[in-house]
Amino acid sequence: MNRYLLATLLLLATLPAWSAERPEVVALNQRLRELADDAQLIEFGAYERLQAQQAVAVLAKARGKQRETAQYVAERRVEIAETAARAESARREADRLERTRSELLVEASRRDAARARQEAERLRIQAQIQAEEAEQLRLAAEAETVARQDAEDTLTTVTGEQAARLSAARQKEARLAREEAELMSGAKLPASKFEARGEVFTLGSAAFAAGLPKLSDAGASQVSALAAYLQANPKAKARIEGFGDAQTPGQRRADAVRDALVAAGVPRARLQSAAKGNGSRSRAVDVIVALP
Repeated sequence: MNRYLLATLLLLATLPAWSAERPEVVALNQRLRELADDAQLIEFGAYERLQAQQAVAVLAKARGKQRETAQYVAERRVEIAETAARAESARREADRLERTRSELLVEASRRDAARARQEAERLRIQAQIQAEEAEQLRLAAEAETVARQDAEDTLTTVTGEQAARLSAARQKEARLAREEAELMSGAKLPASKFEARGEVFTLGSAAFAAGLPKLSDAGASQVSALAAYLQANPKAKARIEGFGDAQTPGQRRADAVRDALVAAGVPRARLQSAAKGNGSRSRAVDVIVALP
């Protein structure tokens, strides 16, 4: 309890007894006692209450013309004390409410910050999971690509090996067929090479009589061996391409070889003849044998 409040209580206790007979003094003292008894206001406006008590004490002692002035001053002082107590109480309450509001705002800000941190952490974890999933998908795609490439390489290798074995088998078959044909005909086959279109036998210009589309003895011997070769491969077909010179067209050379093969027993349906431009000394006719 501060010194102003203590002084007010002492002043109330020492008021002269005769002052109670004056109604305006009694009313003002009653108002001051109610102010002092109010638990919510007792701590506020102590100095103003002291001034009011002093003014009421002056009013209690005033006589004559001083009485009216003293009464006015006492009433104003009491009003001021009441107003000051209530105003200070209101300020204290406003301060308390402002502190409460600030505390609530701080707490709300902390909760918002905590929620923001939680959301940021959730998004970080989600992004990390998505990145890991994307990396796993990338690795899986790479593994699948590698596996597919390995499979394609293996298939290519196997296919190549099979093709090589098949080609080797066909060349062996053709070599055996050539040997058989040469044995059966008693003549040597023309030189040959393997191409994508088949086995190509080449007859030089010496296989024909000079300046004529007629086979020479050497040419007839080679064609006889070719006929035996084709008969040893009954499913094979032959394309005969003739190369001409200044005296003999290529078509006539091709037809001469075809007719000789037919005469040796090769069905005409398995033979085809055509001209292929100008030849040379080493190349007058190509016989392309295509095995099925």
